[in-house]
Amino acid sequence: MLIGQPVTILGAGIGGLAAAIALAIRGAQVTVLEQADTVREVGAGIQISPNGLAVLDALGVGEEMRARCLRSGAVTLIDGVSGRQVIRMDLLAQRPQQTFLLVHRADIVAILHDRARALGVKIETTTRITGAEIGPDQVTLEIEGQGARPAEFVVGAGGLHSVMRRVLNGPRKPFFTGQVAWRAVVRAKGDEPQEARVFMGPGRHMVSYPLRDGREVNIVAVEERAGWVDEGWNHEDDPANLRRAFAGFAATPRALLERVERVNIWGLFRHPVADQWHKGRSVILGDAAH
Repeated sequence: MLIGQPVTILGAGIGGLAAAIALAIRGAQVTVLEQADTVREVGAGIQISPNGLAVLDALGVGEEMRARCLRSGAVTLIDGVSGRQVIRMDLLAQRPQQTFLLVHRADIVAILHDRARALGVKIETTTRITGAEIGPDQVTLEIEGQGARPAEFVVGAGGLHSVMRRVLNGPRKPFFTGQVAWRAVVRAKGDEPQEARVFMGPGRHMVSYPLRDGREVNIVAVEERAGWVDEGWNHEDDPANLRRAFAGFAATPRALLERVERVNIWGLFRHPVADQWHKGRSVILGDAAH
């Protein structure tokens, strides 16, 4: 039984907030610790498939997601160089009973945050975890500027650099996958199809789809590279570098990139799947685990 069970979740991203809601629905007393000064999401768009939407329904936010987000009509694969359509998967015709959503990450985080607060979840920001010790009856968290804090049960949802992952599995740096990704959101012109388009080319590809009632267009452009030094989500880049990388593509994707005024670039890193996901009164999820 979880009724009255104190649970501490480290990280107020999508995974952490979803876990907080699921536990609170079952009666747990949940506290979320977030190192940022406010609950927010970096990045831009994501696509949610029917199985993901089923989870959101179980969390009590599915209807709000449907109301606030666009339904994807198709996924179209396009030869980025020639502009020729390779295949179009018509989701509305092939799976009319199922819903695929095009979502801004900030919107899903805001919806999950509001739902968690409505269920009584306590969210503490500006709380950076620097270490943890797993004991037989509790986990002792080390918090920057606050010292030690005991927790009866801990869920590590702090992403790639999760403290709990390190505690459970030892220190191990993530490795570069050989790809970088530019991410940008541009204003829509009004003629963009309500679907995800994938422009494929040698050593690179680009994904675009509309967001927020069709007012914006999400762009993710990926290029293969031999090396990358910096890590993190907030490296601003010159849009000219993005356009140069895709200069060999057809007119439609190039025209979309011409509208980019501000862009961030990320090196795509990953961990091997963690050997240990739980120990005693602690567990990890999401990017912290895999």
